[in-house]
Amino acid sequence: MATIIMIPARYSSSRLPGKPLLDIGGQPMVVRVAMAVQACGADQVVVATDDEKIRHVVSQAGFSVVMTRADHPSGTDRLQEAAEQLGLNPDDIIVNVQGDEPLMPVDNVLQVAQLLERNPRAQVATLYEPVTSLAMVTNPNAVKLVQRQDGEVMYFSRAGIPFDRDNTQSSPQGVWKRHIGLYAYRKSALDAFIGWPESPLEQLEKLEQLRFMEHGACIVAAPAAQPVPAGVDTREDLEAVRALFSKETP
Repeated sequence: MATIIMIPARYSSSRLPGKPLLDIGGQPMVVRVAMAVQACGADQVVVATDDEKIRHVVSQAGFSVVMTRADHPSGTDRLQEAAEQLGLNPDDIIVNVQGDEPLMPVDNVLQVAQLLERNPRAQVATLYEPVTSLAMVTNPNAVKLVQRQDGEVMYFSRAGIPFDRDNTQSSPQGVWKRHIGLYAYRKSALDAFIGWPESPLEQLEKLEQLRFMEHGACIVAAPAAQPVPAGVDTREDLEAVRALFSKETP
């Protein structure tokens, strides 16, 4: 069983065109991500892209890259095509690290891979952080999850689950869990995913992971080992990350 860290990177971005190639401390963003996760010691680190410019800079930096179709409906579909091109086995573990998260802690990448490895019944593993404000409970951009005692996820939602019927909670600590979009998949789970049609709950909540759940796949989750900084979605995010790397550069 091999562990592969896969970094999907699309050139198109409505808010930051060419986002994977934007400079951070003298390196394109996608290369910064690859450099960070290289410390995990995975069997492979691979960038999956549909853009020739991204392929070129990644290759020039010495990292592996797989060219995928441009018409994938989701990032999960892109991962599956890349895994297929690499000839991965059904039990191999693919960790999906987004190409706009240069600050993703290495500890968390290792953690999510090990979580899936330790749970042979699970097809997918992911992480969460405690919700720190009651405002976040009702924020639809913060995806919440609830889980069983054994760690298996029961549901993901943009709604404030669980619902505090009697309004007894003055603080969110220890009650609500915010999902972090860092996943580990078995190759067999990705193969199954692309064969299923988009599910009703997935369409309603706009959450791909619900397709796995509606088809009976087991997803396990654990609290993240390290706090997860925000990814780069806006120009302001980009400048904040650039400032952090500038401080680290002698």
